[in-house]
Amino acid sequence: MTEVRLRCGSLSTMAFTSVLFVIFSVYSCSAQVPLLMWTSDGYSLPHLTQPPAGQAVSGGQLVSYLKSALTTAPHNVLLFLQDKLSIDDFTMYGGVFGNKQDGAFLNIKSALQASSNPLVLPALEWSASDSVLELFQGELYIPAVHIDPNTLKEFQLNTSQPSLLAIHLPYSTGAELKKLLLSNDEIIGDILDMFNSHAVPYTAVYTGLKPSRVIQDTPISARSSVGRSLLQAPLQPSVKPPVTFKNTEGQPCILLWADTLSISYAQGQWVDLGPETFNSSANLTGSTCNETLSRLVLNYQNVRNFRSLRLIFSMRKIFFPVSARNWAIMEQVVLEYDGQTAIFNGSGGIYAPAEFSFHCQNVSSSESALLVPRTLTDNASQWRLSFTDFQIQGFNVTGEHFSYASDCAGFFAPGIWMGLLTSLLMVLILTYGLHMIMQLCTMDRFDDPKGPTISVPLNE
Repeated sequence: MTEVRLRCGSLSTMAFTSVLFVIFSVYSCSAQVPLLMWTSDGYSLPHLTQPPAGQAVSGGQLVSYLKSALTTAPHNVLLFLQDKLSIDDFTMYGGVFGNKQDGAFLNIKSALQASSNPLVLPALEWSASDSVLELFQGELYIPAVHIDPNTLKEFQLNTSQPSLLAIHLPYSTGAELKKLLLSNDEIIGDILDMFNSHAVPYTAVYTGLKPSRVIQDTPISARSSVGRSLLQAPLQPSVKPPVTFKNTEGQPCILLWADTLSISYAQGQWVDLGPETFNSSANLTGSTCNETLSRLVLNYQNVRNFRSLRLIFSMRKIFFPVSARNWAIMEQVVLEYDGQTAIFNGSGGIYAPAEFSFHCQNVSSSESALLVPRTLTDNASQWRLSFTDFQIQGFNVTGEHFSYASDCAGFFAPGIWMGLLTSLLMVLILTYGLHMIMQLCTMDRFDDPKGPTISVPLNE
């Protein structure tokens, strides 16, 4: 095995490794892969802002990271592409707990420790990781040289010009996984030692082409009150993709998804617009988006007895000084049908921080009362709306995936209130009982039946 030199900075190797993998552990590995980037001794990457906890880095963000990194990093790039890789591989085989010599990533950890300001992306969309090689070729304007680990000894290093080396590492499952990861780590260590021995500066990247483990988050069950929390309501693999409206620059700016989009006119039968909406051919004519206003328009033809029908979602971004942040508020949901208009105002419950999406299991004009007709005499009084598993984002959209969502469910469910009130009543009864016991007093003299009786003089 290649000898590895550990260089200790202000943090010990174990402390640095622990911090690194604690950062890894807070991310979900749902269809995501990690990416590590570091430089050789004497070089450093520019200070790059780490993504917020839980946010997956998209392809556009990765391009921005690489452009910033290559401004100061060496242009000899070592790209270690493993067939599959997930954060769980580090936590399970990295030797974080117990003897660090048993870990499968000793060379990688020592390289990160020796590097100045390495870049760690725990959650990268694996579709973006698949194009890392093309991104480097586009930035460096040099072709990639593919290296087979089995023929590594035959490789001759050219130190006269920059190079882009793509080293493909295998991956397997089962009992041999740790042994294979150890072998991959040795290959990485051998290549790094070869560059160090020739005093050639380099920039190294280690990532996976696909996630080795995909964990699906459990969606919110129907009509359950699990409390307001930050979560991403993921789409199941079998359901339709969200409706995506793009701005004039071709970037997504509005996302909408729902299990059902049901409408009913004059107390008639419900009509679900979901199948027609999420069939990848929704008509979004009339939709607009900017920094403060998002307007998503869904156009339909021949729905029941109506020749044309439009469902419009209007959201506005407002700054509230009390919270010192921007909030996205659903102002109105409008139905336009055959020249008439039915307007439903948001009751104040459809809102979320501007950087998150809004999710609610049931948005209705009757049951949840999140949508209120503008006036009782308005056309909206003839309509009923019901959206189930509803999620929308109108601002700060990155890619075609929702940001973490602010859920509409109340924090205190009826069962929680009953438990709190019962506990409070029990505490009050116990407190009153203890108070009464502490007030009991005993007499300092007792009546002797054989002697004179005790007399208590009364003050006149």
